[in-house]
Amino acid sequence: MSEFDLNRRLAAEFLGTGTLVCTVVGSGIMADRLSDDVAVSLLGNTIPTGAILVVLITMLGPISGAHFNPAVTFAFWLKRQITLPVAGPYIVSQILGGICGSLVAHFMFELEIVQTSETIRTGAGQWAAEIVATFGLVATILCGIRFREAAVPWLVGLYITAAYWFTASTSFANPAVAIARSFTDTFSGIRPVDLPGFLISELIGAALAVVVFSWLLSPGAAPAKRPA
Repeated sequence: MSEFDLNRRLAAEFLGTGTLVCTVVGSGIMADRLSDDVAVSLLGNTIPTGAILVVLITMLGPISGAHFNPAVTFAFWLKRQITLPVAGPYIVSQILGGICGSLVAHFMFELEIVQTSETIRTGAGQWAAEIVATFGLVATILCGIRFREAAVPWLVGLYITAAYWFTASTSFANPAVAIARSFTDTFSGIRPVDLPGFLISELIGAALAVVVFSWLLSPGAAPAKRPA
């Protein structure tokens, strides 16, 4: 349990998610401006995202647990490690912080501040990718906490860096980030109409990870010793 009061924890979730989204959107804009090659632009979007996750989780983890993601908060609620009266405000703070992150990125790059994305991201392959991406993210967090808690910032940053490239959806794996990215008609955007499929898939992936790894990380009964 954090020693910090709820207001400070919510502020940390707001700032962390906002900075994460500002990094995702801002690096996407910068990468798109610097290269006409989509693969190069994606790489330019990937590296800053993974790097900022290491920084943010290290900085703000001791305050709020560094969820920055409603799917992660949902997973901890399923595990009864966070109560609903706390989980609800966490999720609201994450969503509002993420939206502000998109707006700040637009302001920095002198774009229209309020936008609506027109980037199409839909279909069974995209939804399956979000299930896989979120499953892997929650699994990474649960295993990291269980075996090497100090490494969690690096584990999450490296996982997201990899998942950008091995998933068809480029691994949103985060409902707050998905919602925030619907507010930007830039490289990293997603149409608002495509959000429901992503949000549902992310929650399914988180729930599956909780079920599978709650079982896997329990030692179980020790095997009976054979008589000598």
